[in-house]
Amino acid sequence: MTRVMQGVRILEVAEHTFVPAASALLADWGADVIKVEHVARGDAMRGLASSGIAVVPDDVHVLFEHSNRGKRSIGLDLTSEIGHEILCRLAATADVFLTNKLPSVRAKLKIDVADIRKHNPQIIYVRGTGQGERGPDADRGAYDSLAFWARAGVAAGVMRPEYGEVPVPPAPGFGDSIGGMTIAGGISSALFHRERTGEATTVDVSLMGTAMWSMGQALALSLQLNTPWTPPPAGTRSNPLTGQYATRDGRWLSFTCLQAGRYWSSMCKVIGRPEMADDPRFIDHGALMAHCGEAIAILRDAFAERSLAEWRERLADFTGQWCVVQDTLEAVADPQTDANGYIQQCATSEGVPFRLAAAPVQFDECASAPRRAPEFNEHCEDVLGELGFSVDDMLDLKIRGVVT
Repeated sequence: MTRVMQGVRILEVAEHTFVPAASALLADWGADVIKVEHVARGDAMRGLASSGIAVVPDDVHVLFEHSNRGKRSIGLDLTSEIGHEILCRLAATADVFLTNKLPSVRAKLKIDVADIRKHNPQIIYVRGTGQGERGPDADRGAYDSLAFWARAGVAAGVMRPEYGEVPVPPAPGFGDSIGGMTIAGGISSALFHRERTGEATTVDVSLMGTAMWSMGQALALSLQLNTPWTPPPAGTRSNPLTGQYATRDGRWLSFTCLQAGRYWSSMCKVIGRPEMADDPRFIDHGALMAHCGEAIAILRDAFAERSLAEWRERLADFTGQWCVVQDTLEAVADPQTDANGYIQQCATSEGVPFRLAAAPVQFDECASAPRRAPEFNEHCEDVLGELGFSVDDMLDLKIRGVVT
């Protein structure tokens, strides 16, 4: 893979998933990412024993690996004068400063835009926040389950009356990972702009703003119709070749054939009812729409007669758009996953193997191979050595508690 970020250095003062996921992607693409962690405990994500959804395995902290692969780590006391000086010296060598610290914390630590640019006027300064850099909640922290999922209309967009409760996000770090990808795109654009114009910009991405963009079409419809967006009630489809059908063994097939009239004849052959293609109720697209309920009932009964394996075989040559509703392990085993390198192999510093989702952007038809996340403070001596600190200097800093 072409390492498009080769030669770019990113200085990260961030923890958890949202913002670190951004530099993890850039590290996959070749950037040198220096992760500055709390001098005593490191990134709070390291100590996460449970996501609230699933227990984190003891042998590999895969949630941390997902958003910190390929980085270098140094534990640094930013509240100390010398610790702050070291950070500023690192900033002077970096292309990007990346943080998720709240405005009040940035001010306290003296790592806001003006503070960092005193030492590097050309640095791109990047902030990842919960609700945005301005407004009454700018200084309030958030998680993706709040700012992305609940606050921006995403949860309401998947609710059904029969649920009886608000659905939880579909995965740990769901909004964080999408938001991190958004930050990575913003950083890439800012680097391109600086390359073209010489101007260093400030980049802001929030979980809430990312979610609202993801819900953008629903928001536009809501504003145009002055009605909050809710998903269509179950059973209100107007096209029988869209939606899901259950198989005999309790699995689901999903169809999105928007041109129903074009694919109806082929579908009738698939289900073993070729005569239905000439039924006046379903003779063309308009007729199908008018008699959608009847067509759905026929398809529902037909798909319930056979297993998923049988339907895979019968649908193999169907030219309409469909897929199997898969779980995560099935998605990993999908032939398309293997062919395109969507899952990549890794190993911890102790050689324990594990696998991660690959960066979603590929260059020159090649998936990026992620490197493992760093152990806490693993690269302290390397990073300090690059700044000119001697072995005696490093020992003194450790004795004083400035570094670990």
